[in-house]
Amino acid sequence: MKALLSKAVGGPETLVLDDVPSPEAKPGHAVISVKAIGVNFPDVLIIEDRYQFKPERPFAPGGELSGVVKSVGEGVTNVKPGDRVLANTGWGAMAEEVLLPAARLWKIPDSMPHDDAAAFILTYGTTWHALTDRGHVKPGETLLVLGAAGGVGLSAVELGKAMGAKVIAACSTQEKVDLAIKHGADSGVVYGRGPFDKEGQKGLGQLFKDATGPNGADVIYDAVGGDYAEPALRSIAWEGRYLVIGFAAGDIPRIPLNLALLKGCDIVGVFWGAWTGKNPAAFAKSIEELLKLYDQGKIKPHISERFPLARGADAIAHLGSRQAMGKVVITVD
Repeated sequence: MKALLSKAVGGPETLVLDDVPSPEAKPGHAVISVKAIGVNFPDVLIIEDRYQFKPERPFAPGGELSGVVKSVGEGVTNVKPGDRVLANTGWGAMAEEVLLPAARLWKIPDSMPHDDAAAFILTYGTTWHALTDRGHVKPGETLLVLGAAGGVGLSAVELGKAMGAKVIAACSTQEKVDLAIKHGADSGVVYGRGPFDKEGQKGLGQLFKDATGPNGADVIYDAVGGDYAEPALRSIAWEGRYLVIGFAAGDIPRIPLNLALLKGCDIVGVFWGAWTGKNPAAFAKSIEELLKLYDQGKIKPHISERFPLARGADAIAHLGSRQAMGKVVITVD
């Protein structure tokens, strides 16, 4: 079978499509014939050894997939051959077949295409955990979403609206704002491209304050970081919750903690990957709730580009360019 492998530290150009042995089922595991793979920002980082986890090489990137169960090992009862499933993998998904613990597999409804399923669990799972467990979003509150046209950003827009929040989408272009509004945002604001000097950050802070109004944002969902973080925090409401999702801008921001004191606010880390392992029952419940919302038509991944597995490196490069809107998916024939 074919797999897209990272054999050396570097960017997408270092990835190699290679032949590897097909996996065999073992106790507690299942072999999945992969149909689609979701591409996410951690895929950009992990091949450059800039992610929290550093798997031993060679490895295939790819943190989520959908496919059909090919075979199961001893003791597996939750899935059987022929079942359509999705899974979060951490890494390893960019291959024609993948061996996974059966406990990490979720059956998908017949109405859910494989590309939707492959673009589902990481973004919506992260955002569900962020808004419910960490942000405690309440109906009527104001939610400011930075990077609102990206994969996690659009999931925050959709889930924020489903939870009854007023959603303000912040994006780098009007086209991206328009997409976020199409997915449910109440309004939007266009910010410039960083880096920013001191005056630029001051202007950006005023932009966010004008967008959120005199009371500020009750919850800020920040998957961008960099020079955008401090200006966004300055627009937070009294006792607001600032959710640290990721750093798509590239730099980890340094926040003056006096802002947290003056605003009486919480700066809250969101590490969904670790949370799923520490709270499997809550994780399972969240996936069930998300699949219900999908079935009700309240959430649906926006897939902007599809690439074949042979062009998986191009898919990762495209996502890393920060030009992609919504989700990028790799398809497997």
